Amino acid sequence: MTSTFKTAAVIGAGAWGAALAQLCTRAGLGATLWTRDPALATALTQTGRNDLYLPGVDLDPTIRATADLGDLASADLILATTPAQHMRGVLEVVAPHFAKGTPVILCAKGVEQGSLKLMTQVLGETLPEARLAVLSGPSFAAEVARGSPTAVTLACPDLALGEALARALATPTFRPYLTDDLIGAEAGGAVKNVLAIACGVVEGRGLGRSAHAALITRGFAEMTRFGVALGGRAETLAGLCGLGDLVLTCSSPQSRNMSVGLALGRGETLAAALAGKRSVAEGVASAPAVRALGARLGVETPICEAVAKIVAGEIGVERAIEDLLSRPLKSET
Repeated sequence: MTSTFKTAAVIGAGAWGAALAQLCTRAGLGATLWTRDPALATALTQTGRNDLYLPGVDLDPTIRATADLGDLASADLILATTPAQHMRGVLEVVAPHFAKGTPVILCAKGVEQGSLKLMTQVLGETLPEARLAVLSGPSFAAEVARGSPTAVTLACPDLALGEALARALATPTFRPYLTDDLIGAEAGGAVKNVLAIACGVVEGRGLGRSAHAALITRGFAEMTRFGVALGGRAETLAGLCGLGDLVLTCSSPQSRNMSVGLALGRGETLAAALAGKRSVAEGVASAPAVRALGARLGVETPICEAVAKIVAGEIGVERAIEDLLSRPLKSET
């Protein structure tokens, strides 16, 4: 497939980073996979696998794993997969090696604690000369790495650039759908991780499929209110980066966030639920930030607030369920 882009650098060698590096090679791009851990870079080079984060997947041998930031400077585009709460620190380290005007596709989902900023805002403050885009949607890393059919949202305010990026990343089994709504794409990705914890709690508590369906539906309404209040569009949230990602993440224990909720619903502590997990469950860190940002915006986010209270240890699971079910009755529309 022809493209104006020939090489891509992926920042972060976790499961999602390794999967996207694999995608880039499948799309015909030369891929560099950067990690802060030299030992991991060496292991990736020697074994062609990332068994630490993406076990059972053979990576394309042309992927170049590195811990040298200088290797990022020559890339035609960059995909940043660092977890949301670490994105600022990593981009600050990358900044001295960044080539002005290089497109950066943000592939992490969350709201930064403290500042309550979205990842596009973090990017604007750390790499102000980047041409920005957001990749979000229903996509498990292992499935993308293996080439399973996947469709995602690619958000870019510069539609010509967005079209070029979509062409560069598209494969016969990976379909990016374009929008110019960065905020809508980011809001969906951030909130769905929190809602997935709530859905896990419902499953872990054995509350039934009716409760699960109700939580996804009301969670989607919550996500839409939140995204629109931030400045996103409701139709964006109704697409792959909102409803699509919500359905996937809230419907499979393969989801890191849902698996945390499952453990909490079964009575485990948060520490026990997170023990042994190498990949980050973004919803745990994003829940308090979404709660605080929702309050700042004057938006009701009762499910996200309940999750934030649970992970903060303010209330237990039973109390959170009781509080949600005892809210005043209201119109659905």
